[in-house]
Amino acid sequence: QVQLVESGGGLVQPGGSLRLSCAASGSIFGIYAMGWYRQAPGNERELVARITSGGNINYADSVKGRFTISRDNAKNTVFLEMNSLKPEDTAVYYCHVKKTDNNNYWGQGTQVTVSS
Repeated sequence: QVQLVESGGGLVQPGGSLRLSCAASGSIFGIYAMGWYRQAPGNERELVARITSGGNINYADSVKGRFTISRDNAKNTVFLEMNSLKPEDTAVYYCHVKKTDNNNYWGQGTQVTVSS
């Protein structure tokens, strides 16, 4: 099992910034991809950004140029730097880990609210 602990969510004004962190522990051998998904009320969970152990990165089109994902492999931690935040970025953000055995793990979620 992999345990994921997220931090960094909160309330921010439009145009502001937040940084999310997610630390993985437990059975961390074989972690392939780490990333972030989000789910707004009434919407399906969607990929925000993902980074593989080899450094390949994918972003949702809606966040390209505003969000940056990074990873500290030594600390099994993934970060999401979110800039120029918009009200439509409001959602619960979930950390996600995929292992080479194709098992998936999810964090408990952290609320991000963008509002004036």
